[in-house]
Amino acid sequence: MELPSAQELFDQLNTLDETVRIEAKEPGHKIDRSVMETVNSFSNEPGLGGGSILIGARKEERADGTIVYTVCGVTDPDKLNTELATRSANDFNVRVRPVIEQEELHGETVLVVHVPELPIASKPVYFKDDGWPSGAYRRIGSTDQRCTDDDLAALTQATEGFDATVVPDSTWDDVDPAAVEHYRRLRSKVRTEAAELGYSDEDLLHALGCCKMVGGQRRLTMAGLLLFGSEAAQRRMLPMVRLDYVLVPGREWVADPDQRFTTIDMRGPLLRVVERAMNAVAGDLPKGFGLAEGEVQAHSRTLPTRALREAIVNAVMHRSYRVQQPVQVIRYSNRLEILNPGFSLKNADSLGEPGSVPRNPLLAAVFHDTDLAETKGSGIRTMRRLMEQAEFAPPTFESDRERNQFTARLLLHHFMREEDLRWLERFADLELTENQRKSFVFLKEVGALDNASHRQLNGLDISLSSRELRLMRDAQLLVQKGAGRSTYYLPGPRFTQALEGSGPNSTTSVANNTSLAANDTSLAANGKGLAANDTSEAASHTTPETEQHDLLLELPEQIIHVLNALGGRTGTDRMRHAILLLCAWRELTLDQLATLLLREPPYIRRHYLAGLMADRLLEHTVPQVKNHPRQAYRTTAAGLASLEQ
Repeated sequence: MELPSAQELFDQLNTLDETVRIEAKEPGHKIDRSVMETVNSFSNEPGLGGGSILIGARKEERADGTIVYTVCGVTDPDKLNTELATRSANDFNVRVRPVIEQEELHGETVLVVHVPELPIASKPVYFKDDGWPSGAYRRIGSTDQRCTDDDLAALTQATEGFDATVVPDSTWDDVDPAAVEHYRRLRSKVRTEAAELGYSDEDLLHALGCCKMVGGQRRLTMAGLLLFGSEAAQRRMLPMVRLDYVLVPGREWVADPDQRFTTIDMRGPLLRVVERAMNAVAGDLPKGFGLAEGEVQAHSRTLPTRALREAIVNAVMHRSYRVQQPVQVIRYSNRLEILNPGFSLKNADSLGEPGSVPRNPLLAAVFHDTDLAETKGSGIRTMRRLMEQAEFAPPTFESDRERNQFTARLLLHHFMREEDLRWLERFADLELTENQRKSFVFLKEVGALDNASHRQLNGLDISLSSRELRLMRDAQLLVQKGAGRSTYYLPGPRFTQALEGSGPNSTTSVANNTSLAANDTSLAANGKGLAANDTSEAASHTTPETEQHDLLLELPEQIIHVLNALGGRTGTDRMRHAILLLCAWRELTLDQLATLLLREPPYIRRHYLAGLMADRLLEHTVPQVKNHPRQAYRTTAAGLASLEQ
């Protein structure tokens, strides 16, 4: 394969920014740790085929928010070349041999480093001084992410996962015979002549990898306890591993303790749990919806059963059982959100593409053999196809390594409803593509759009998605905010005309509305709603001191006492407690929290919010778009429970 030149890499950077295969680095006097982390991640990332590092590129952000990469060159290319080659050979547990080339560009010398992906037998690659897993990295999007124990299966394509671990306190008495019989019935429906159906219960579980002989005693593996263990055994050995079905009134999480949601806790053999969850969701679907087995035709008005089942099965099959947390199926009035512990072992940019990286191979095999899950690697594609055939919005997915969580979202109403189609007629003169139509409806509903949502709505790769978004931005349909991974888009002048009700024949031209793009920075800065459209002089001149004063006037006395007790060197627990109290009182943006707590926003986010989110004590108010201009934080049910304690 021909390797890209420096000019080709610059062209791609200025078109797409940094991607999963391209990293730009400004030169220094030596090769620093960040360069070596990228070498490590390109060597490790499965299926990527390696990547390219461009040393001698400077990243600049223009006033309009666009990112530009320029050539700045390196002063001592021979020294950097030698140091990089030496460190690649010596820093890691295995030797990495990047191809390093010096090229002249615009009168400057740049280094182009092509790092190959190493074979499976050489993985994982990690820094010798740090060891596994803290010294190993993966290439996730355009970033280098530190590995966890769960990444080992993805890097090495190991056939044995955590579900093969023996549970030392288990015995054969912990097996539920009814669960074994239920498996036999499901398996016989798929393949009546399956050889394992003639085995004894002991031999059957041994063949499925669900039990092992240890010291002359038959012990269950994690897969055996989850698939065939009794409810009492699971409660004793896995107290927090269950599925919670949460019924929330309305479209938002209920923070008011006097208006609590309804929760059903489900525990027991996984095959039964999936069936119970399906029945619970079916019983609570809004009127006008129903579940019907089999293929759903394009004119059907029912939520596809197989899509729902695949989402629930994926959650219990691919979750991390190292984490003592439940799977949550949350049913809002307009959508389902299915959250499971454990980020996707497959790169988020590759979700929906063929191929699977199972975290729990033994569980996956049983779900596939009983036809409760699609063939390996096709589950997400099947969900998208079924939802689109039924005229629903494609499901969207979010893999969050920081919080160690994976989220699937399914809308419960038809995506292109008659009212949506009528609204889109306002853009008739623009001859929108189908991709633009879908994303415009999403933007109208949510208020902001980012690359991930546009990509998943339309089944695009990251390169094509970026190009489409830039074309809409250049046509003043969108306004770009943020930069790099934080880029998102707000309605542009032409889009805003339609939101305000002006049709395609409006006498107000796009050119005359460019001020909308120039003046909407206050939306992102102040967290104001798009619909509010508050352009008053008083609102535009709100200062942090004024906002703090207004918020303090509304604060309950109890919270005021807590804030007054916070000093300059406040302990972590006290600050976390204060944040949970504030976000239980009302939803607050990062800037509002920082103003009330007298701390800088980056400090609050890095030292407190990240941990509270990871512990699932806080959550975003707009989880669909992380960089949404109205993004705020609220205390979760678990956070409220911790406050009560």
